Amino acid sequence: MKIRSILGALVIAALPFTSVWAENMTPEDIQKLVDEAVDKKMREHEKGDRAMERKESAPPSATQTPTPIGPIVDIRAERKGEEAIPLGFGSTGSGKLIYAKPFLSAPKAIIGGYVDVMYNNLSRQNLDNPSRHSFGQQRLVPFIYADITDRIKFAAELEFERGGPNAPQGTPSDGSMTIEFAQIDYLVKEAINTRAGLLLMPVGKFNLLHDSPLNDLVDRPMVSRIIIPSTWFEAGAGIYGSLYPSSQSKLDYEVYAVNGMSQGEGGAITDLGVRSARGSVSRDRDDNKAVVGRVAFSPMLGIEVAGSGFHGTYKPSTATVGTGRISIFALDWTLQKGPFEIIGESAWTRISNNDATGVAAPPATPIGPAGMQGYYIQGNYHFMPEILRKWAPSHFTHASTFTAVVRWEQVDTDTDDRTKTNVTGNRRELERLTLGLNFRPIEDTVFKFDWQFNTQKNATGLVPAGDFSTAGTAPLNGNGFLVQMATYF
Repeated sequence: MKIRSILGALVIAALPFTSVWAENMTPEDIQKLVDEAVDKKMREHEKGDRAMERKESAPPSATQTPTPIGPIVDIRAERKGEEAIPLGFGSTGSGKLIYAKPFLSAPKAIIGGYVDVMYNNLSRQNLDNPSRHSFGQQRLVPFIYADITDRIKFAAELEFERGGPNAPQGTPSDGSMTIEFAQIDYLVKEAINTRAGLLLMPVGKFNLLHDSPLNDLVDRPMVSRIIIPSTWFEAGAGIYGSLYPSSQSKLDYEVYAVNGMSQGEGGAITDLGVRSARGSVSRDRDDNKAVVGRVAFSPMLGIEVAGSGFHGTYKPSTATVGTGRISIFALDWTLQKGPFEIIGESAWTRISNNDATGVAAPPATPIGPAGMQGYYIQGNYHFMPEILRKWAPSHFTHASTFTAVVRWEQVDTDTDDRTKTNVTGNRRELERLTLGLNFRPIEDTVFKFDWQFNTQKNATGLVPAGDFSTAGTAPLNGNGFLVQMATYF
């Protein structure tokens, strides 16, 4: 009744503007005209209501198909009822079977990553820079992450380094393509979760946070390259989680069983470091698992101290020396207060029964190092001159920052002097001082400008003739300037 009254009022209001209006119409004619118009509108209104009710009450069609998200239509929409069959080995067809992937109709993955490019101008080569005057596209690292369900997560990282394995530089090429990690997590609760796959080893903090855009200097710390062989990954499984001892403190842990180290280049771990022994990805050579883990305690925001370690069987390829063990222990710290930051890492390696270096020493007995040690300490100061924001606000925003950096580091690959009598005198003591300044237009992108001072000594305190890769070539004490741009994408 209310709708009818409203429609009647609207019709009467419109009469003076219609051609139907005539001066000789009687009140009865006007009433008849209004009633007819209202009846017509009411019938149209009721017809629309009934159509809507039928649409809402109708069951969903059994032949509805998923909305395609790309140029390939859903392969299950070809025959009635086929859309209800789960994708799997029972799927039928031929040409479209390669698209029988559940994520094509229900995408879950996110792809990102980072890339860097650098330039150096050095007096001679050093540990990370075999060319003293060169551009270098060091890394392109795609990152894949997927929420399979609320509890199942997947993450992987690929690395194309220095152009990949087919790049022309070096014989063989010093480029590489590797899977840095590929892991599946099953979330139970915050205190304990499970993880399996190709895992980054939680020894030190840098191996877990080694991305170029994250770090404020061009070259990675030497202790994380030689004593802890970053980037270091092994196949394994284990648990991780977080605990809260108090309202201000936090305790994080992760512990895994993983494949042991391989025999390394030349059959042993030498005074070149332990990098050659990493990467037992496809199998455990000794069928004897290693244990690795890290515990990090943060008593309050801005402070964290962590201890970590790796222990496992190590078997050189020379059968006569039997089996030994290798242990790596590390301590890392992070202290933040306003614009100031102090970070660092110290690591120790112990190797038992390491008598197969392949380097003859009088009386022709191969000797390898039993201990290695290294550390770095780095100070950062973040700042942003207000005058730059006023001068060029589109380039220097509130998201921009400068960082002044100083890092001191040392590495000794034979703390027990076991290799000092070797013919080549290859014991390595490296020291490096790096001064840096970088600019971040946003947090995810950085321009780095570094100046390095490198020193190298052998057991006698003299600069040796050899380097960390081939005896007889130039020493690794090159000084000079490095610049790098890196960004997440």
